[in-house]
Amino acid sequence: MLLIKNGLLHTMENDAPFCADILIDKGKIIEIKKQIVPSNETEIFNAKNLNVYPGFIDAHSHIGIAEDRISSQNDTSNENTNPITPAIRGIDSVNPMDSAFHNAIAAGVTGAMVGPGSSNAIGGQFAFIKNHGRCIDDMIILAPAAIKIAFGENPMNCYGLNGNMPSSRMGIASLVREELFRARQYFSQNQSDNKDFMLECYRELFEKKIPLKAHAHRTDDILTAIRIAKEFDLDLTIDHCTEGHLIAEEIAKSGYPAIVGPSLASRSKDEVSLSDFKTAGILHKAGVRVAITTDHPVSRIQYLPLCAGIAAKEGLGKSAALRAITINAARICRVDHRTGSLKVGKDADIVITEGDPLEINSDVKATIINGEIVWRNGRK
Repeated sequence: MLLIKNGLLHTMENDAPFCADILIDKGKIIEIKKQIVPSNETEIFNAKNLNVYPGFIDAHSHIGIAEDRISSQNDTSNENTNPITPAIRGIDSVNPMDSAFHNAIAAGVTGAMVGPGSSNAIGGQFAFIKNHGRCIDDMIILAPAAIKIAFGENPMNCYGLNGNMPSSRMGIASLVREELFRARQYFSQNQSDNKDFMLECYRELFEKKIPLKAHAHRTDDILTAIRIAKEFDLDLTIDHCTEGHLIAEEIAKSGYPAIVGPSLASRSKDEVSLSDFKTAGILHKAGVRVAITTDHPVSRIQYLPLCAGIAAKEGLGKSAALRAITINAARICRVDHRTGSLKVGKDADIVITEGDPLEINSDVKATIINGEIVWRNGRK
């Protein structure tokens, strides 16, 4: 057992911060109470004068796939041979030995939504994982967790420049529609005895157990993603949503959430020329559920709390910014039954900080994943 004593708890369960103890057993939070008396076998972490938060979550990442030591050999985030690759699974390319995982837990980032890049119109399957472990199968909370689709410059540049389809935004949308139409026909014909591996991967998507995860920066791409999801009656997350502040009301009307970022990155493409930390706040005020992403390694995952802090300063506000990297991120990723808040029964994924984690001079004193202290005072 592990007992966190005397901390100021920020549960993300709609309560104001309060001082209390947290008792953890077998990886789960089993009690939250003003004073918990430990047994002789209980390990105690004294969190007096420290802040206790649920572990931070990056809702869109390529950690372990596009590794910190970037080269053609250890960036395997895209299968650049076919614009339609739905059966690809991000977990098959995650290297738990990537040093970025070390950086993530040192910054209190305990979980991430991880999957393929954006070269393909349909890029494959994302998974939600814990950021600590040696075997990816033991790190998974949810897999598959989403099907990646991508609009805009990346698929066009990957294929169109070589004279292949797609070379236009219309071409991307057409390929996505054709594939989803084919999948819908397949399921409507009840192929119980004749399985198609390349189409079976859409089953949970059409059952609305997982969403489409749409890479979309420009307003036209965002609206195309929404249009296609509505046409096929599918759930959707709008990832990056760079120009979302220009059509905030339309996004709110759609009912789909936005995963905003990486706003800390350079404006390296035409379609991100309007990137701004104000986007998250404008969307939130319009009624859109918002998470924040570093899009690691585009921005490094350890700067997720800093990105949230800048978004807070630029209009999102501190409370919403914290929710954007905790409970809102968990809800968007559909893992809020396990993580994202401090609540009895949830996984003990916790970060303990000295100071406000959204401020640059704060310090992570401990990171806990599955009830285990995996980072303490700068030592793993």
